[in-house]
Amino acid sequence: MNNKDYTHTLNYKACGPDQVDPGVLDPIDYAYAGKRSIDITIRQPEFTSVCPMTGLPDFGAIIINYRPDNMIIELKSLKYYLLQYRNVGIFYEHVVNRVLDDLVTALKPHSMDVVGEFTSRGGIDSTVRASYTRD
Repeated sequence: MNNKDYTHTLNYKACGPDQVDPGVLDPIDYAYAGKRSIDITIRQPEFTSVCPMTGLPDFGAIIINYRPDNMIIELKSLKYYLLQYRNVGIFYEHVVNRVLDDLVTALKPHSMDVVGEFTSRGGIDSTVRASYTRD
């Protein structure tokens, strides 16, 4: 556990992850449920959040791959959901897991992967993947 205090470096006040409302996600019926399985890939190449330790902006792409059951996500609602992270202080690893949890709760898919490809900071870039498969 990191107990360092970075408040002296913060000139910007980031919101906490509790500010993200998954209620904006709008599942819609998949008209071919039970008839045909499909795989859906959604890419949001302009994802932003804030480092919770420094307050500096983080940039990256969020890629969502899923196999729906009865519901698919309405894309405008997904856009507004992801925009909520813009001023949220959250680690990359937590973003990817939170997005996965919220989408799985909303859609109840057969399977889903959420990948975060985050741009370089200090010469290090990160890719984080979280997966869900229904038992």
